[in-house]
Amino acid sequence: MYPESLVKPMKAELTSAGFEELLNASEVDKALKTDGTVLVVMNSVCGCAAGAARPGVKMSLTNAKKPSKLTTVFAGFDIEAVNQARKHFAPYPPSSPCIALFKNGELVHFVERHNIEGRNAQMISDHLKMVYDEFC
Repeated sequence: MYPESLVKPMKAELTSAGFEELLNASEVDKALKTDGTVLVVMNSVCGCAAGAARPGVKMSLTNAKKPSKLTTVFAGFDIEAVNQARKHFAPYPPSSPCIALFKNGELVHFVERHNIEGRNAQMISDHLKMVYDEFC
């Protein structure tokens, strides 16, 4: 498990942009079983989270259509919440960072780590905007 002093500023990058932290299994279940669209960002300490995922997700929120709820869990720190979120991400294998979009409680789009690595924030943002236009 990562130390809180390391994780706190990385969490703040998303929470300061309006993302709700999901800290346990019941919070994950409650958030994902709501009507509308819910974005879940599995945050991470890795370089692709810092350089592409977090900035790209934040940039994507300038789109006219966007998820009705923004949430995040942190891999290697919010263990219970991460494990529960991963159950909802099936059939995709564990991956962090990753980005999931749910609509009316169903997973409709998933961006795995290998789709984040090697891409820049603008590419992540552009991809998510297309996803929002389709599902939100």
